[in-house]
Amino acid sequence: MNEPEKAHGDTRGGAGPLLSVEALEVRFALGRNRFLTAVDRVSLELRERETLGLVGESGCGKSSLGRAILQLIRPTSGKVCFLGRDLTQLSGPPLRAMRRHMQIVFQDPRGSLNPRWKVRRIVEEPLRVHRLAGRSKRSGIAREMLAQVGLDETYDDQRPAQLSGGQQQRVGIARALVTHPKLVVCDEPVSSLDVSIQAQVINLLQDLKERMGVAYLFIAHNLGVVRYLSDRVAVMYLGRIVEMAPWEQLFTEPLHPYTRGLLASVLRADLGARAHLQTVQRFVPGDVPSLLNPPQGCRYHPRCPYAAQRCRDESPSLEKVDATSGKDHWVSCHYWQEIRSAASGSSA
Repeated sequence: MNEPEKAHGDTRGGAGPLLSVEALEVRFALGRNRFLTAVDRVSLELRERETLGLVGESGCGKSSLGRAILQLIRPTSGKVCFLGRDLTQLSGPPLRAMRRHMQIVFQDPRGSLNPRWKVRRIVEEPLRVHRLAGRSKRSGIAREMLAQVGLDETYDDQRPAQLSGGQQQRVGIARALVTHPKLVVCDEPVSSLDVSIQAQVINLLQDLKERMGVAYLFIAHNLGVVRYLSDRVAVMYLGRIVEMAPWEQLFTEPLHPYTRGLLASVLRADLGARAHLQTVQRFVPGDVPSLLNPPQGCRYHPRCPYAAQRCRDESPSLEKVDATSGKDHWVSCHYWQEIRSAASGSSA
């Protein structure tokens, strides 16, 4: 696998955030008086032209968070402020008007593309829905977008089943970007692809980001994937953000034990999804607890080598590391300072 090119420089735009998520919660009813909280009071920001990587094990709530931001799942509580408007307060035509500016690339390209439609019609559809171009112009706009994702005109009249997985995902990317959105949620867009194709798709996403000025929320289970594309990385565990920092700082100075375990697995293996999960389990011991009955206190304490009684009794808040230094590094751990001191001592 050829390594994707890492983004260089700061491509972020204006000072204010493009997206601001405040105390977002997503609960699913499972029966009488039974609920599963997939997203638990998550707050984050995303700037223009920035990529925020969101990582964590399967079932931690990453996809639910991404879909709640887009209002594909309605949040139970909290705010999602996008382009200065709280999406949770919108419905009908006002919400539909905002959807032009926020799109999604799904994990499974085959399942997200209409099997009966030809490629060009799939890419034209958002233009029709949002009334961005007349019938005579939609075809040309779709053709230009397909060319930007590396599909020439010979693919226009093919159907998804005639394409490879990588080609299908390129169609999905073209469909998401044809409206020139400000924000695209990439929900594990390479996890279903062959390893040899993953780097090509990541490089394509990076190239389109630079050319079109789009911001990404890039969801993945593997820190090794997000490092090549992300400006910042947020680590999610059992519905909560446990650490968030610029990618370089997160990789050189991880402060949450869960992040350290994920990084240990990445640095020792470049593996497929199943082997990656097995490797993660070597460095993050034990099984992921159920969201139906999450642990009291710190949710990571049953698997944490640093856990003490305080961790079992008290849930840590997400606090800024070195608040006076201006570093944009946040962690949710009672003992992150001791962990940092121990790591500094061992590297001395």
